Amino acid sequence: MTLALAETATPHGVAEPWRRNLRHELTAELTGPRPLWWWTGLPPQECPGAQADGTLTSLPLPDLAACARQQVLDYFDNTWTLTETLFSGLRSEEAFFRPPYHHLRHPMIFYYGHPPALYVNKLRVAGLIEQPLYPYFEQLFETGVDEMRWDDMSKNEMLWPSIQEVHAYRRQVYRTVREVIETHPDLAAGHAPITQQHPLWALFMGFEHERIHLETSSVLIHELPLALVQRPAEWPKPHPSAARPAAFPPQLGRDYPANDLIDVPGQAVRSGKPLDWPSYGWDNEYGRRETAVPAFQASRYPVSNGEFHVFVAAGGYREPRYWSETGWAWRSFRNLKGPTFWVLDGPAGLHRYKLRTLFEVVEMPWAWPVEVNYHEAKAYCAWRAEREGGPYRLTSEAEHQALRGAAQRAPVAASAAGDPVMRFDGVVLARECGWNLNLAHGSSSPVDGGQPTEAGFHDVFGNVWQWQEDHFNPLPGARVHPYYDDFSTPCYDGQHQMILGGSWVSTGAEASVWARFHFRPHFFQHAGFRLARGGGDGGAVRLDGAGTSGQVYEDPQILNEYLLLHYGVAEEQMPYAFGPRDAAEFPPRCARWLLDAARDHGIPTDRALDVGCAVGRASFELARGYREVLGVDLSRAFIDAADTLRRDGELRYFRKDEGELGVMLNAMVDPAIDRGRVNFRQADASSLPAELVEFDAVLLANLLCRLPSPKALLGRLGGPRGLVKPGGLLAIFSPYSWLEQFTPREAWLGGCERAGEPVTSAAALSALLRGEGFELLREADVPLVIREHARKYQYIVAHATMWRRLRSH
Repeated sequence: MTLALAETATPHGVAEPWRRNLRHELTAELTGPRPLWWWTGLPPQECPGAQADGTLTSLPLPDLAACARQQVLDYFDNTWTLTETLFSGLRSEEAFFRPPYHHLRHPMIFYYGHPPALYVNKLRVAGLIEQPLYPYFEQLFETGVDEMRWDDMSKNEMLWPSIQEVHAYRRQVYRTVREVIETHPDLAAGHAPITQQHPLWALFMGFEHERIHLETSSVLIHELPLALVQRPAEWPKPHPSAARPAAFPPQLGRDYPANDLIDVPGQAVRSGKPLDWPSYGWDNEYGRRETAVPAFQASRYPVSNGEFHVFVAAGGYREPRYWSETGWAWRSFRNLKGPTFWVLDGPAGLHRYKLRTLFEVVEMPWAWPVEVNYHEAKAYCAWRAEREGGPYRLTSEAEHQALRGAAQRAPVAASAAGDPVMRFDGVVLARECGWNLNLAHGSSSPVDGGQPTEAGFHDVFGNVWQWQEDHFNPLPGARVHPYYDDFSTPCYDGQHQMILGGSWVSTGAEASVWARFHFRPHFFQHAGFRLARGGGDGGAVRLDGAGTSGQVYEDPQILNEYLLLHYGVAEEQMPYAFGPRDAAEFPPRCARWLLDAARDHGIPTDRALDVGCAVGRASFELARGYREVLGVDLSRAFIDAADTLRRDGELRYFRKDEGELGVMLNAMVDPAIDRGRVNFRQADASSLPAELVEFDAVLLANLLCRLPSPKALLGRLGGPRGLVKPGGLLAIFSPYSWLEQFTPREAWLGGCERAGEPVTSAAALSALLRGEGFELLREADVPLVIREHARKYQYIVAHATMWRRLRSH
């Protein structure tokens, strides 16, 4: 049994909700080699990238200045068939529908349908195709999940389509994408470079999005119980070192290499991909930052399993002093005693382990890089610092630039020569550059096995991603792309750590020298780390300040202000008789708007959704009329406060009067309200969970202009799996206070000029909702006041609109 991958026990006689998806079909077909019908594109043996041994590797990343139509077709086929080869490693229906052990991602059936749905949606946005193929699927599979909390255990109650239904959809999408490639005139011989402004950018966006999910899906398969997976014959073989016997206990210098620190001189480095670089890139790669990196030291190799074993055997997972508060809480919640993919091989105190690889358990390869999350990497750094004296840390993004070989340090000339993944497939890349990248192998490899840089560093690229000290952040000058305006911006929140360098399964743009990716610190992503010391913090970029969009509403002062806004009486919110007391008690007025409209128009009051519920007053008020109310908000502090009010009915908070002076007040829920009707959940409004559908009423109060992608939420309101059921109500309140701190200018609904003409947010919102099948019932100007202290107030006038979703559209 692995340390973390054991199946969660279910009380006797209680059926897990996800099992409703098991139809007991394809039992024989999903065991062993896949039959020919499985391949909705080319079978692996006929696919570009096929090797003499029958395995499939990744082709080079296309050069968009010179790619021929056949090269684009080949790259698409290679992308598509690699995905289906990976999914042929799922050996039962259960493997498609069983949720991951941590319940923080969808089951594999979602990731089987998600990439094809995105192709359709993005090709439509770009005008490359006009009509949807299957609107229900294109909404169901559109958006993944990025759970904020490692203890947010989703119930996985979705009823998903069958494997055969998704398989049929994949076949239809394959034909559609292939037709676009075969017929588009701008892929003809001698075509002009395909740039970000060209509609075909969306096609390559689809390729690279699918390749991201090739890697993330491999992680989810890595986390499935071993009995549910099998290694496909066509998948790249593990590195030969996986078959070697392992010694125990491991010895430094024999079983894993000594990992000395190498001095790196101070230098100026540059980050950011030039706009004219001839390969596809994600929005966060562009822009430019120059950093003066002080002299520092970095470890020759990423930290190996053998090195990390010393930390584990020394009790590193038992000592809170090595861990951050959040890291220790995560470790305790998971009850971990070692890395997640280490498999106990004897009594726990012996600290003898094997390793779970993607499809198998093998003898522990001590020289391979350890795969851990950010919390574990930082704990190791603290342990090493205590043991040896002097601080250890992870590298920064700027330092990662300094570690690179000369040819990969932000090359200036826009040519494939500066990015090896544009020149070589996976097998050749390993031979020419010594990088375990682009699916050269089907596993990690020894940290000392590749070619070093001129300075002696190994695995700067490939093998495993490397956690950085930086929060995921935009480079100065970066701009969102209109085809995918919420790709990066929701994660510029101080809650996502950067990873750089790519892993053995990173392909395409992920394997590029320009790649900048990120994950929450508790997630796993074929990622390890390299040690650094000296040089201060290495120029790491951190977004923990109060000005960061993701952190503003975690501030205790803001929490207190919102508790007063929601639960304070008018005289507490505005003590001056000459002040605008009619602007007080804004949340209950919003709720009454919906309740009155439901009564006046005879609309059912079964279920209501309050998106951006903050500390929950409107949600509770809606429960006066609605049988079930769900409030969701991005802020953990807000949701915790709302949950306390739901549980206890009251919560003490501080009302600031001047400086540090103020009084304690009591937020109370009206005892006449049935609090049992209300639930709260932390969620990102731009990426709401797929199971949230068909509410009788949806409230969006002062939310739109605080989202990184307002259209991502507005696009969820209608359609075949809309948040608002046909005939249901939608109430929107917004002052349209657009700030780039929260919303990139390119994603504003209005408040700016487009094509030389002024565009107002109200007009843009009306056009969008009418296009989605909503009719306007009412609009008004609604004031609100937020008290900061006794002599400072925010007076806001929200534009309020009430909409009804038409029953047929």
